[in-house]
Amino acid sequence: MKTKFYQYIQDLQESITSKLEAVDGKAKFIEDIWERKEGGGGRTRVIENGEVFEKGGVNISAVHGKLPKSMQAYFKVGDVDFFACGLSLVIHPKSPMVPTVHANWRYFEMYDEDGNIVDQWFGGGQDLTPYYLFEADAKHFHKVCKMACDKHNPEFYPNYKARCDEYFFNNHRDEARGIGGLFFDYCKASETMSMSHWYDFVTEVGNSFLAAYVPIVERRKELPYTKANRDWQEIRRGRYVEFNLVHDKGTLFGLKTNGRIESILMSLPPHVQWVYNHHPKAGSEEEKLINVLKTPIDWV
Repeated sequence: MKTKFYQYIQDLQESITSKLEAVDGKAKFIEDIWERKEGGGGRTRVIENGEVFEKGGVNISAVHGKLPKSMQAYFKVGDVDFFACGLSLVIHPKSPMVPTVHANWRYFEMYDEDGNIVDQWFGGGQDLTPYYLFEADAKHFHKVCKMACDKHNPEFYPNYKARCDEYFFNNHRDEARGIGGLFFDYCKASETMSMSHWYDFVTEVGNSFLAAYVPIVERRKELPYTKANRDWQEIRRGRYVEFNLVHDKGTLFGLKTNGRIESILMSLPPHVQWVYNHHPKAGSEEEKLINVLKTPIDWV
């Protein structure tokens, strides 16, 4: 399974970066191959200063070795070996009218002292973070997510949407990071779902990513915007940074397993503002977004 899924994310990285380069029309992804001294490595691809994308990363990794003490406590296990692989992406468009997007699809194994698999699971999801709310975009993104889920189980979309709304939430701000999507973790074999079934589901979601995001970019990338719009985008990016550094489990896992810092922090946007006690004007488009982020919405 680990060989099969690692091959899948290599192919998916290629298809996603190729499509995003075509959408941008100017910038190209720079590739960086890296190794982890404890075992494994990855292939980082970063795009910067494009016509459409200001900064973005589409990274794959496959790491293995002894599970660090900090993660042993988290998983409530002793000295075990592990393998983890996945694709993680964050795309920050230049225009505040185009939303930021994040996605991740991953697979994890743990082994006993004889090398036998004692636990294995999939996780992942995809979510959208707009700076200005276009309801058509929110509906489109969620519709694609639901279609991918419904092919496998009609309960997946409502369950994983709810978990996404719960997970990507800045508790210290009492607001969501964005308008959600899907979030699933610890997808293990059960009476109704084998690991092969989970593989089919996770890859279905991964394959849906471009259909969920690219049409939104194409619709919004040519819209005019002002410096005030850009300032608002950078203030909201600050909230994005706060979530990733305070709450995000993937970031914390990477830091605690001696992951590659440049790849872990590629999710951070290049231009951000923190304005003291900032509040949007009453009745503004900016306030409209904030109101939506306070309570989860059924977009489909």
